Amino acid sequence: MSLSPAIRFVLVGTQHPGNMGSAARAMRTMGFTRMVLVAPEKAPNHETDAMAAGAESLVREAPVFASLAEAVADCGLVLGCTARSRRVALEELAPPLAAERALSAAAKGREVALVFGRERTGLTNEELQLCHAAIHIPSDPDFSSLNLAAAVQVIAYAVRMGQLMHGTGVVGTSIQDAENETDPPASHQDLEGFFGQLDATLHAIDFHKGRAPESAMRKLRRIFLRNALSIKEVRLLRGVLADAQRMAMLAGKQV
Repeated sequence: MSLSPAIRFVLVGTQHPGNMGSAARAMRTMGFTRMVLVAPEKAPNHETDAMAAGAESLVREAPVFASLAEAVADCGLVLGCTARSRRVALEELAPPLAAERALSAAAKGREVALVFGRERTGLTNEELQLCHAAIHIPSDPDFSSLNLAAAVQVIAYAVRMGQLMHGTGVVGTSIQDAENETDPPASHQDLEGFFGQLDATLHAIDFHKGRAPESAMRKLRRIFLRNALSIKEVRLLRGVLADAQRMAMLAGKQV
């Protein structure tokens, strides 16, 4: 059983139409057909088709979103490919481990997004905040910048090898186990709603006390994203936050 349909390749802010075609060709050779575009600078054109070399339908049929948050709203796992360490401290995965993580999540019924940034600047810190972990291709540090399509090819190859090595592409679980799960994973949209409520609650209870709230939220996001929360767990946590907000409101009225 192939898990490829559950895995999408998300290209963010692509600047050159030809690179969309090259990325599509790289995906198609490894058996992947789900491309998603986020705010491309230019629409696909004849250069796209020429570089796709027969895989142009992946680009032509790709949904286009205005933001990364919209593009991954239904995903249970989001991995962002980045060439260098950022101020946003994310767990860094080499391609084989990223492939394992992606295939395991797909086997459990989760939608998986593999995200690639702009040719010149990559993903912004805000976009990386939306990712559960970062994929780092261990290239030569003196010449570390990979072409977009080359990066897509490396990751697509790693995932395909994972599928071939494990038969169904499942690492550490079985398809039957995945189908028997009764508590589905929280989607990216579920988690972003939770993080918004968490941020509001921390302000309501004066948790920050003059400290930078952005730093605390970055750390808290990493903790929760690492633990792959289910829908029921998110609902429970949001219930706790709702009670905390209610108590903060009552305390404010009593003062």
